Amino acid sequence: MMSNRNPQSAIRNPQSSKQERLEIRRNLFDSVRRAVVKVGSGVLTHDQGLNAKAIRHLARDVSMLMDEGRQVILVSSGALASGMKKVGMAERPSDIPHKQAVAAIGQPSLMLEYEKSLARYQKQAAQILLTRDDLCNRRRYLNARNTIHVLLNWKIVPIINENDTVVVEELKFGDNDNLSAMIAHLMDAQILISLTDIDGLYDKDPAIHKDAMLMPLVSKIDRDMERAARDIPGTLGTGGMSSKIQTAKKVTTSGIPMVIASGLKPNILKRLFEGRDAGTLFLPGKGKMGSRKCWIAFTLKAKGTIKVDRGAAKVIRKQGRSLLPIGIVDVEGDFGVGAAVRCIDPDGMPFARGLVNYTASDIRNLMGAKTSQIEQRLGYKHYDEVIHRDNLVITIGD
Repeated sequence: MMSNRNPQSAIRNPQSSKQERLEIRRNLFDSVRRAVVKVGSGVLTHDQGLNAKAIRHLARDVSMLMDEGRQVILVSSGALASGMKKVGMAERPSDIPHKQAVAAIGQPSLMLEYEKSLARYQKQAAQILLTRDDLCNRRRYLNARNTIHVLLNWKIVPIINENDTVVVEELKFGDNDNLSAMIAHLMDAQILISLTDIDGLYDKDPAIHKDAMLMPLVSKIDRDMERAARDIPGTLGTGGMSSKIQTAKKVTTSGIPMVIASGLKPNILKRLFEGRDAGTLFLPGKGKMGSRKCWIAFTLKAKGTIKVDRGAAKVIRKQGRSLLPIGIVDVEGDFGVGAAVRCIDPDGMPFARGLVNYTASDIRNLMGAKTSQIEQRLGYKHYDEVIHRDNLVITIGD
C-alpha cells in the first residue's frame, strides 16, 4: 500500500528514505502496460562495432516484459555508429551526405542483430524509420500511431529510428532523445526509459569527480540540475546528458515518468520493473496531456513567435484563455494559417505553443486590436481568436 506521503515532495536527495523510493518505484512500474525504451549508441556499440552482448541482454529483458503482458517500443540509436565501425571511420562525419551514407551502411547490421537476438525468445522485430515531417503532418502522425498499434497487438517489437539516409537538416528530430519523447506522446506510453552508458543523472560528471553523487529520484528539474547535465557529455551519439534532461522535462510535463539508467548492466529492464533502486527516476507532473496537445507542444516545429503583454500571458497561463489580438505586441517570422508558433512573454521567455488562425502579416495588422475591430482592419473576419484555447498548450519553454 502506498504511503500517504506525497511522492512529489522533493525526494532528490540520494540520502532520502530508500524504502520510500522503492515504494514509489514499485507502484509506478506495476501500473506500466506500455513502455518506450530508448537505447543509445554508447550501449549498442563498442570499439569492435555493434555490442551484440548488450543487444542480447536487451532482447531478453524485452521478451520477459512482453511475456508479462506489457508492450515495449524501442527507439534505437546505433546505425551511424555501427556504420562508422564497418567502414573504419574514427570520427563522426560532419557533412550530411557522409552521415547519411554511413547510417545506410549501419542500419541493416543493427536490425539483423535485433532480429537474431529477439528470435532467441520467439519474438519478432519491425523496423520503422521516421523523419520529423512524418510526425508533423497530422495524417501521417495518426498513420504511424495506427501502424505501431497493429504491431503491438501482433506482439511484434517496433524498433524506431530516425531515417538518417533521407532526412534533411530542417526535418531532423535533433537526436533520438527528442524522438523518444515524441514516440512516448504518440503512443500514450506510461513510461519512457532511456538506456545509456552512465548509471543515471549525477550532480557532476562522475568521470572527472570521484565525489559525484547519483540522484535516484527527481521530482522537479531545476536550473542547477540542467547546468550539471550540460557538463556530462555523450559518446558516439548526438545527445549527451543535457539532451536527456530536456527530454525528461518534456515527458514529465505531460504526465509521463522517465528513467535514465545504464543499458550496459545486465537485466536492467528486469530490475527496473521489479522496483529496484536503479538509475534516476523523474516523477511526472500532476496532469496527463492529451495526444493532440502533446503533438502541438512537442512534435510540431515552431514557424514563428508571437510576443504578448503581461496581461495576456497571465490569463493564458492561469486561466487557460485563448490568445486575442489585443494582447499581442510583436510577431516574428513569416507563417501561414494553421502554423505552429511559440508564444513568449514580455521578458522573452517562451511559455506556450499554438496553431494560429491568421497569417503572420494579418496578425501584425491585428496587434493590439479588439475583436470587434478585426474585420475593419483585415476586410474579413474568420475568428475572434488568433489562437483558440483548444489549439494552445502551456509549455516549459523551447
